Order: sequence, then structure tokens, then C-alpha cells
Amino acid sequence: MKSIAISGSLRKNVGKRDAKELRYAGKVPAVLYGGKEQYHFAVSATDLKPVIYTPDVHFIDLDIEGKKFQAILQDAQFHPLTDQVLHVDFLELHDDKEVSLNVPIKLTGTSPGVKMGGKLVQKLRKLRVRALPKNLPQYIEVSMETLEVGKSIRVGDIQLENARVLNNVDDTIVSVVMSRALRQAEQEAAKAEKKK
Repeated sequence: MKSIAISGSLRKNVGKRDAKELRYAGKVPAVLYGGKEQYHFAVSATDLKPVIYTPDVHFIDLDIEGKKFQAILQDAQFHPLTDQVLHVDFLELHDDKEVSLNVPIKLTGTSPGVKMGGKLVQKLRKLRVRALPKNLPQYIEVSMETLEVGKSIRVGDIQLENARVLNNVDDTIVSVVMSRALRQAEQEAAKAEKKK
């Protein structure tokens, strides 16, 4: 999985006034948990952009005043009006401890149902996956080579090596439904058959 390096500085005070001053200076208050101790620190808002505004998942190589950690972005809180990042939570990774993560789905191939005029409907864009950090996939490939009109691929059809999907097995990932044009063409063909 891809990594992004982010450096942070420890916060001397943890409070609303301090957080406001940090945001005013272009920094985002953050917390790192999941290890022996929690770290309250601040990171640059621009450093967070490639992590937050992407569908991809990244490991984050955190450097907090010389201490190095490998982590993942667990949560980000946004201002309801301005969409400014208010706070981020990082989860420290350990080689022997499983983590749960939302991994993006990548559709591959061409569906025969779509070639016939069907409409592709993607219900899920990410799957919740639990695995050791080294076994977490960058994305989950879903092949559409066998997807006909009226058929779908469900979570239960996905097999991952050394990882398990936590979503409901009956949830639909992607399906091909009959488009209006295809339905009309079939109805007209059926009418023409009756007239014969």
C-alpha cells in the first residue's frame, strides 16, 4: 500500500482556544492513538490534502518531533459550512494487530450487459476490510466480465487473501439493470411478434 509522510508538532495546550489558534495558523489539531500512549499534535492543513481528498487509502508515516509512527487516517471532522478540516484522528499500526479500513472498489473489464444497452449501477464504492497492515489491499478489483442484464455482484462474491470483508454478504456492489431504451426496444419487438 502507498505511504505518505506527514510531520507534526506536539501541542502544549489541549483546548478550544489553542485549537482555534492552530486552525487560524493553517494547522489542524490531531490525535494519534492505538499505541502505548496518545499523542496530541498539530499538522499542516496542506499536508493532509492528499490523504483526505482522495478515494485511495494510504499508510501515513508520521513524524512527531522526531518520533516516528506508521498510522492510518481513522476519522476527520469538517466544519459544517466551510468544509474546513477541524480535527483528524490517526490510528497507530502494529504489524501483529488487525485493523479495519474502508478500501475502494475498482471495477475492471467490460460488462456484456452494458454492451447490450443495460445500465450499470454501482451501489458500493468502498468495502470495510479487516486485516493485518501488511495484508491490506490498495483497492479491491471487481471484474464485470460476466455481468449480464439483471445480474449483480454481491459482497459475498468477493474473495480476499489474508483479509476479510466486514460488509453484509448480501449487499450489492454493482449490478446491470435494464435501461429505458432497452426496455422500449424489447416491448416494440414483442408487439411486432404479436402482429405476425
